[in-house]
Amino acid sequence: MQRQILTRDSVWLLLTFVLFSLCCEANLSAQTVPSAESQTRSRPNILWLFAEDTSPWMGCYGDAINQGATPNIDSLAARGVLFSRAFVPAPVCSACRSALMGGQNQIRFNAHEHRSSRGPAKLHLPESMKLLPELVKESGYFTFNLGKTDYNFVWDIPATYSLEVKSRNSIPWNKLQENQPFFGQIQTAGGKNNTAKFPASRKVDPKTVTVPPDYPQNDLYRSVVAQHYDAIRKDDDFIGEVLAGLKESGLADNTIVVYFGDHGANNLVRHKQMPTEGGLHVPFIMAGPAPYIPASSVRDDLVNLLDLSATTLAWAGVPRPDWYEGQNLFGTKLIPRSSVFAAKDRLDHTIDRVRTVRTHQYRYTRNFKTDRIFLQPQYRDSKDYVRNLREMYAAGTLPAKLTEIYFGERPTEELYDVIADPSQLDNLATDPKYTAVLEKHRTLLDQWIALGDAGIGEESDEELAYQGQEHKWGSGVNPEYEKVRTDRDGDGLSDTWEKVNGRNPMDGKLLFTFDCGGWQTEGWSGSPELGNIAGAQGYLDFTLGKTESSLHRRGLRLAAEKNQSKFTINARADHDIIVLVVATSDDEQESKKIVGEIALKAGNQWTSLSLPLAKNDAWQGLITELELRLRGPSGTLVEFDSISIP
Repeated sequence: MQRQILTRDSVWLLLTFVLFSLCCEANLSAQTVPSAESQTRSRPNILWLFAEDTSPWMGCYGDAINQGATPNIDSLAARGVLFSRAFVPAPVCSACRSALMGGQNQIRFNAHEHRSSRGPAKLHLPESMKLLPELVKESGYFTFNLGKTDYNFVWDIPATYSLEVKSRNSIPWNKLQENQPFFGQIQTAGGKNNTAKFPASRKVDPKTVTVPPDYPQNDLYRSVVAQHYDAIRKDDDFIGEVLAGLKESGLADNTIVVYFGDHGANNLVRHKQMPTEGGLHVPFIMAGPAPYIPASSVRDDLVNLLDLSATTLAWAGVPRPDWYEGQNLFGTKLIPRSSVFAAKDRLDHTIDRVRTVRTHQYRYTRNFKTDRIFLQPQYRDSKDYVRNLREMYAAGTLPAKLTEIYFGERPTEELYDVIADPSQLDNLATDPKYTAVLEKHRTLLDQWIALGDAGIGEESDEELAYQGQEHKWGSGVNPEYEKVRTDRDGDGLSDTWEKVNGRNPMDGKLLFTFDCGGWQTEGWSGSPELGNIAGAQGYLDFTLGKTESSLHRRGLRLAAEKNQSKFTINARADHDIIVLVVATSDDEQESKKIVGEIALKAGNQWTSLSLPLAKNDAWQGLITELELRLRGPSGTLVEFDSISIP
C-alpha cells in the first residue's frame, strides 16, 4: 500500500482546521451548557396519577361500556402514549408500591410481604439503596405525595418527600408553582371509589355488562362488574380536576402526566391479590411535552411497571442505579421485553407464595404452597360476592370449572394461552402438546427467581405472631402460624386455629375434617409417592403409588384416656384397600403399635368405618403420632372426608 506524505502546506492547513474546531467547540459549550440552577429549572415536572385497584376498563382501551364515559383518561391517551400490555410486579398495593419506589421487584429486597412493617418487627432497606423520590429529590426536584404511601419497610420521610400529605383532596397548586421542577404522586381512589351517591344517570346498568367467565354468571356479579365501571367513571372526574388544575396554574405545558394502576379490580377476587391477567394487567398512559413523550401512539410491547421507575429517572436526568430492573421506555437502547414477572406472598393474614411469568402468548404460574386452595380465608370473607362463592360451593351449585378454580386441588404449575384464554380457565400444564412451552417457561421463571427471592424463607416468629392474631383483617389459619401458637389440649391444632374454625380448643378430642381452605391437610403428610394429598376443600385425596403407602400426623400430645370411643374415618376408594392404624405413644421406647385395621370397600359413596379403642393395649398413654398404612392396588384413588374420634 502506498504511503501518503504530508507536505508543509498540508500540515499547516490541518493544524489550522484543528485549532478552529477546538475554538468553535469551546465557544459552543459556553453557550449551550446551562448553569446548575437553569438546568434544574429546565427539567420537566413529573406527575404520577397512581390509581388504586383499577382494571383497564376505559374507553381508550377499547372498552365498549366506558366508551365516551372516561373523557379525561382518554384525553391523556389521545395526546400521549398508551401501553396496552402493562403489568405490575405484584397484585397488591403495598408490594407493588414498594417495588416501584425501589426500582426492583419486591422479592429482591424483602418488601414482598403485605404491610410487613406495620407490627413490631420492622424491615429496613439495604444500606446502599435509596427510594426513587429520594434520588430525584437529591438532584434538585421538589418531591411530594398526596394520599397513601403504603411501603413495606421503614423509610425516611423528610429525605424522600419535600411534602407528604395523607389526603389527596387538596392539591397545593401555588406551592407547586413556586417549587419547580417537581416530581409528585397523587393517589387516586380508583376502584375503591364509593359510588353509592354517584349520579344514577351516569351509573352502568348491571344488565348491560359482561361478567368475566371465571366468575358466577349471576345478578350479584353483574352488579360487582357494573360498580367497577362506575368507580372508574368517578375517578375520571377527579383526574379531570387535576388536569384542569395543572392548566389553570400554568403548569400543564411543562408537566409529564402518568396515569396507571397498582393492580386489578378490588371486588373481583381473581383480580386483586391474585397473580393473574386480571390481577396484574393495569392501565398505563403518559402524556407530556416533547421530547420527553413522543407523538400520540399505542404501544403493544410487554411492559413492567418497574420501567416507569427507570423512565422517571431518565426524565429527571438522574443516573439509573445498578439495582434497577426497569429500563427507560424511550431510551435509544431499549430492548423490547419478551417476558414480565410478578410475585405474590402474604396478604394481610393470608399466607401464600406464587411466582409467575407472562410472555407474548402464555402465562406460567408456580404455586409453592399447595396445601391450601386458591380462595383461602381472606379479608373479604364478609363481602357478599365471596360469601356467594362459598355458599354455591357448599350447596353444590357452583359450576364445575369454577369449583376447580376456587376450591379445587391447588396445582403446582399452571400454564395458559392468555391470547385465546385471557380469563385463565384452561390449564395447559398437563397437556403433552405444550410440554416444550412448559419447559421454556419453567426455565424463565427459574432464572428470574435465581436472581434473588426473599420469599424462599418464612417471616420471623415476631412478625407471624403479629400478622395472624385477631386483627380487623382476621386471624390467620395457615400452618405457618402454628409454630407461634399454643395447643393446650394436644390434638395437634392450636387453640387459636381451633377457635377460628369453630372448634373447642380444650376438648382434647381428635378431629380432622380438612375443611379449612388455608390448611387443607390439617398437618397430615403422605409418603413421597402420594404427591399432594390436599384435595378439593373438605377432602384429602391421592393415588396409591405402591402396594403400601402411608399417611402421618405428627406433633400430637393426645391423652388416650380422653379418646376411648372409636377411631373413625369417613372415606371412599375406587378399589378395596386396607387401612392399618398405627399409634406412637410417649413411653420409654417411643414404640409404634398397631391399633387395628379397617377394610374399606370400593365404591362411589362415602363410607364411615370405625375401630374400637377401649381396652386396646396399643392405645395407651400420650399419643404423639398416628400413621395410616394404606394397602391396595397401585393406582387406587383414595379420598378422606374426615378422621376423628367422636
